[in-house]
Parts: sequence; C-alpha cells; structure tokens
Amino acid sequence: MTKKRIFEAVREIGLSLPETSERPSHGEPTFFIQGKRSFATVWDSHHGDGRFALICAAPSGMQSTLVEADPGRFFVPAYVGHRGWIGVRLDRGFDRDEIVGILEDAYAEVAPARLVEAAARREG
Repeated sequence: MTKKRIFEAVREIGLSLPETSERPSHGEPTFFIQGKRSFATVWDSHHGDGRFALICAAPSGMQSTLVEADPGRFFVPAYVGHRGWIGVRLDRGFDRDEIVGILEDAYAEVAPARLVEAAARREG
C-alpha cells in the first residue's frame, strides 16, 4: 500500500469523527476537533527522521504499553511524547481496524464529553 493510500485512509478515519477538520500544523497534516485542539497528525520524515507515522493522543499508560510491546512499530514522538502521545509507524504495515481504534482513542482523549458520546452513538 502506498503512502498516499495510507494517508487517504487515515484522513477518512480522522474526518469521520464528529466535528473534526484537517489543516497543516508545523508543516504536517493535522486533525483538529472543532478547529481548535489537535488529536492526531501524520509525519512523513518529520525533521528527516525517515519515519512515515501517525502521531496522536493516547489514553494514560498506553504509550509505554505499546512501545514496550512493539518498539519497532510504536515510539515516543518528539515534542508531544512527554504528554503521553504515541507514534505509530505507518511504513511498517497498515491495519485499518487498528488505526480506527487508535484514532478513536486519540479523539476520546481530546474531545469534549458530548462529542465522545456522539461518536459512541454513531458506532453503536
């Protein structure tokens, strides 16, 4: 699967959540809730690191769990890692269901409760 197709899938998933939008931030496509708070971004060799990755908010403790379980795929991203965000290498395989879950978790960490509830009703 090409980077373009992977990014299109990530975009589709991210923008399917209530009141989300996309715009560049720090030179990378970033997903926002109500145009204000970011919950995910896609880095393509950000600052030359060679990674094609999804960077997003994560529930408390998830960062260390994922990085310890699969350090070749998950990492602590620069700038936002100290806030518990995770990096998911998209250049090491793409599992759509996994990315849906990761983005839904990221959204739930940042969105107001009423939007999280709306997203849950949409899934139900």
